[in-house]
Amino acid sequence: MAFGWAIIGTGMHPHLKAAPAMDLAKGAELVAVYSRSQERAETFAETHDAMAAYDSVDGLLKDSRVDGVFVASPNALHAGHTLQAARAGKHVLAEKPLATTVEDALSMVRECRAAGVKFGTGFELRFNPGHVLARKVISQGSIGRISLAQGHWGRGTRGERFHIPRTELRGWWEQPELMGDASVIVGLGVHVIDLFRFLLDEEVIEVTAMTDGQTQQQPLEHIATMSLRMESGIIATASCGRMLPDTLNDFSVYGTDGRITGRATVWEAQMGSIQVTSESVNMNHVYPYDYLANFVGEIEDFQQAVKQDRDPAATGIDGLRVTQVTSAAIESARTGRAVKLEPLTI
Repeated sequence: MAFGWAIIGTGMHPHLKAAPAMDLAKGAELVAVYSRSQERAETFAETHDAMAAYDSVDGLLKDSRVDGVFVASPNALHAGHTLQAARAGKHVLAEKPLATTVEDALSMVRECRAAGVKFGTGFELRFNPGHVLARKVISQGSIGRISLAQGHWGRGTRGERFHIPRTELRGWWEQPELMGDASVIVGLGVHVIDLFRFLLDEEVIEVTAMTDGQTQQQPLEHIATMSLRMESGIIATASCGRMLPDTLNDFSVYGTDGRITGRATVWEAQMGSIQVTSESVNMNHVYPYDYLANFVGEIEDFQQAVKQDRDPAATGIDGLRVTQVTSAAIESARTGRAVKLEPLTI
């Protein structure tokens, strides 16, 4: 039988990515969608061939055809919607950032565990074949002991200062309380942070951040750089911004015996490639541009996790760990100090 999906939220991400990916994913069926506006829910449902439209989350969760919920509401609402879904016995795949506070992210992980439902975070970059290859090369020691990692995700339009239109669907992107007191850190930087965790298979233990925001005059940043200390001592640097046209969106990992470089793999707006240069391995893999492939992989993996009773490729704990890093980055940007991450009891 098909896996019945519901989507909470009808913004641009579910419209352009999640719903189309569900249409392409094997064994997936979009059953229901939720919006505060019944009219908007019905329009979204008609556009993406969903069976039902709701303006009540409780109503959506009572639909017996729904097996799992894709949470794509504003960042600050992820926690509440995830708790509702878990208590209704629905599996949850939540968009990143998982939550706007570490406390909320912890409650989401604990509630899903108590309810016995699968809980995943939408880190679709884990399904890029170049990133899977890079992780394998690093784990095999082919570039030696890692000392430095760099990653970047930027967007922008030539000649225009960053601005998100205050439309009914996307106005919350400019509201600090809904975003979680950050903009590009939680919108773009989360991808690079989790990519480091995925490639290096290590956690972040210290963060230093510099932004053009986190002030009374400009609460939300447009540009951010973050220096991360990994648990083995590796230094990683992440940069992100929405005033950066013509950006390659790439990453590099340097070891004692070589390096790995990914071009246009962090955000695939063009042909992507992975280049490995080392004492033992030299290769250059090119990947055709496929806008939805990572999202399709994410959906199919989550469905298989439910079927096989295993963890998804990106778990709720992964989302929690990245929330801890982004919270530290926001604190660092505000205070101008390095922030050490405290151990979590999950």
